[in-house]
This record gives sequence, structure tokens and C-alpha cells, in this order.
Amino acid sequence: MAVIHRTTLKPTKLELLTSWLPSRPWYRGGAGEPTLTKAGGFRLDDPQGEVGIEFMVVTDSSGPQPVAYLVPLTYRGAPLDGAEHAVVGTMEHGVLGQRWAYDGCHDPVLVARLTALIEGRAQAQDQNVSDTPAREVVAAYTGEGSLPGDFTATDDQEGTALTTPQGTTLRLHRALRAAPDSRFLPPQGAVGHVSGSWETPEGTRAAGVFAVLYGAGRA
Repeated sequence: MAVIHRTTLKPTKLELLTSWLPSRPWYRGGAGEPTLTKAGGFRLDDPQGEVGIEFMVVTDSSGPQPVAYLVPLTYRGAPLDGAEHAVVGTMEHGVLGQRWAYDGCHDPVLVARLTALIEGRAQAQDQNVSDTPAREVVAAYTGEGSLPGDFTATDDQEGTALTTPQGTTLRLHRALRAAPDSRFLPPQGAVGHVSGSWETPEGTRAAGVFAVLYGAGRA
């Protein structure tokens, strides 16, 4: 299990995201700098113990209406070859030293653990407490067989699509929408999904879908 260190980060994750988020095609804010707060999320464990995996939810309150964003991140002790385009920034960790933060959709370790979560082979972990399951994260899979592992990430205005040559698509919702009454109904053609909750600026809990898996030709 990953160990959550109580230490300092310079710059902080929110400081890195303040600069990075406006560069994304799915960012809904204006030309000004976002005003970010941490609203929730969860972690996944890397079986090799080398890569930190976190799915952050942050709320941007700079616009007329607050927007919650899902930001999957990986943290590495050395640069990931071929992923220069996915670097969010570097941080100095008080225990682990220099860390490279990546948009996790472009990191094969995060993608592999996300598919393991959907298939039921991995357990979502609490974002802030070591060795504690994240009970509000729900994953489901109704497809047959193991999922492929050769996903390619593409960002668009709706979010991030992870696609395979076989036609399987895992779509991550980046700008989150709260489900009515916290009840998520998978869209037609979906064979799996991950849903979770986050805190609103008013201090209440909202719940919605984080990712939806489609079979070949259905996305």
C-alpha cells in the first residue's frame, strides 16, 4: 500500500494546476487565472511501489459558477520517457525529493491501474490516509474478458478519450457533473464505469461519474 507522507510540497499541487489547467481544451474557465480548492478524489496503488497515482477533484471558483474538475496525476522520481507533453510540473517533496507530476491519462501505470479498478482487480484508496479504502468510489464492469492495455490518450473539449486499436474507449469526464439525487445511470453502450463524490463550495457532497468504458464501436 502507498504511504501518505505528511510533509511539504514546493510548489503545491494546486499551484501547479493553477498554471496547467487553463492550457487544457476541456477547461471551462475564462482568460483569468483559476481559483482552485481541493474537493476530493482517491488514490490507486502501483504494485511496484514506484509511481504515485492520484485522482484529484479540484473546484475552480473564478467564474460565474464553480466547476469541479477531475485531474488524474502520477508522481515519479525521474522523468517518464516520451511523456514530455504530459508534464504538469515538478515539485520538491519534503521526504522523497524532486518529483515529476504528469497528466496521468498519458502515464501507462495509471491507465493500467484504472482498468484494474474497473475490472475489480484493484481497490480505490483514501486520498489522505494510508491503507484505507475509498468507500465512496464505485467501479463496475459488465464486459467479457480482460481489457486491452494499449490505450492512447486524446484530449478534446468534452474530456479525455483513452482508445485502443480494438475499438475499446475509456472516456474520462474532466469537467464533472453532479448526478441528480446522486444516482448515476450508465449511458447506452457502456460496459463499465467509475463514479465517486466530491465536496461542493457550499460544503455539501456531490456525486457523479468519473469515467465510462465503452465496447468496440460504441463510444
